[in-house]
Amino acid sequence: MFNLTKSKAFVIWEQCRGAAKTQLRANRLALNGALISRSPISSSRSEKVYDIIVSGGGMVGTAMACSLGLDANLKGKQILLLEAGPKRAMDKTPETYRTTVSSVSPGSATFLSGLGAWDHVTNMRCKPYQKMQVWDACSDALIAFEKENLQDEMAYIVENDIIVAALTKQLQTLSDHVEVRYKSRVIKYDWPGSYRVADSSSSSPWVQVTLANGEILQTKLLIGADGANSMIRKEAGIPTVNWNYDQSAVVAVLQLSEPTENNVAWQRFLPTGPIAMLPLSDSESSLVWSTSHQHAEELLTQDEESFVDAINSAFWSNQNQSELTEMAGALFRTALSILMPSGSSTRQLPPSVAGVSPKSRMAFPLGMGHATEYIRHRMALVGDAAHRVHPLAGQGVNLGFGDVAYLTEVLSQAAFNGKDLGDMQNLLKYETERQRHNLPMMTAIDLLKRLYSTNTELAVLMRSLGLQATNSLPLLKEKIISYASR
Repeated sequence: MFNLTKSKAFVIWEQCRGAAKTQLRANRLALNGALISRSPISSSRSEKVYDIIVSGGGMVGTAMACSLGLDANLKGKQILLLEAGPKRAMDKTPETYRTTVSSVSPGSATFLSGLGAWDHVTNMRCKPYQKMQVWDACSDALIAFEKENLQDEMAYIVENDIIVAALTKQLQTLSDHVEVRYKSRVIKYDWPGSYRVADSSSSSPWVQVTLANGEILQTKLLIGADGANSMIRKEAGIPTVNWNYDQSAVVAVLQLSEPTENNVAWQRFLPTGPIAMLPLSDSESSLVWSTSHQHAEELLTQDEESFVDAINSAFWSNQNQSELTEMAGALFRTALSILMPSGSSTRQLPPSVAGVSPKSRMAFPLGMGHATEYIRHRMALVGDAAHRVHPLAGQGVNLGFGDVAYLTEVLSQAAFNGKDLGDMQNLLKYETERQRHNLPMMTAIDLLKRLYSTNTELAVLMRSLGLQATNSLPLLKEKIISYASR
């Protein structure tokens, strides 16, 4: 039986509230003050000292470099982006769709537009959708989200490679402000002065970054955008609250039975996990199916016909529904239609799948993680390096872009005031603001995942009534859409 009070998500809140947190921040500021009050140690090293190094050139890291390079108050600062992989540019739009995609919120689209990258995205390809339908496989309950004006986009489905390529193209126009090094793998970080996490012989007041080729770089501020397995976070000794869901996400590019307007994002909660179909074009959609590791392996090895049959069955089959739940749901639905006749949404049927693009099937493990601290002296974490969420709400990259936007704002203000960019007193503003936004969203996603991970009759009945009630309250749905669209 699902128990809200026992959800691991609430552990996250304990990391960031109460007197213990206050004391921790006081200690961290005291340490920072001691470090700043020391006279800078003259270094005999000849390595160039950067103002900011961004480590990690994925979607969030490249956006971070663009955002910093465009800020007027940071002009003249020495900024470097380090990326272990090759440059990911696109001379032309690929003929086939890539497997990994993101649901980009209107707020994130506005952010990318401000960087000058969104035009590059739309010139390549993206697919907006105006409606989302979510329903339960164990009952008839559903909730539909849509904009009052159906011309407005709820979000955009964009291939991750296109987002990176668009940001990379924009970054090329900022070569006077941002240096970029591809194929530059970091093997070690040394932390400044008396700040010790592990054995370190550094006497520099800056963070030192050692590359695989032996070159040593120095920076006044290191920004970790190096993903969920962040080397920076680990070497800094920052604790994380994390757990695996014992699930994998199977992703693929699907071919629909017939072309449609395809402007709806579909998600159904199965007892084994949610399955989502996200629009890519009028005739193709992206699959994200969260399920057990064993089932995921089976799905990956099935022939195309069996795989397609399994997808259609997952969206259409009613074998998990019980007579009692159906009857109770029907009575409650009738009562709601009498009390709030204008509040209900019309059920739509998802498109049927006819095929799957060759070699597009893949799987990756699912989990949740949150760094208890986003900052240390001369270091800040952004994106998956700071937080990792289940893909059911499509919020991962949007949280990361939110980190980038606010950290840029904090650093811009520090530069304008002539302050040290690596000063923890400034960086604490970033940590506080982003945790206030990220933690409620992460907790809600985790609770939703756990709520739908059981098919006991009482749990199914309670969540079905709750879903139907929410679906009948347009103002509440608007608030949910507004929060998720930021």
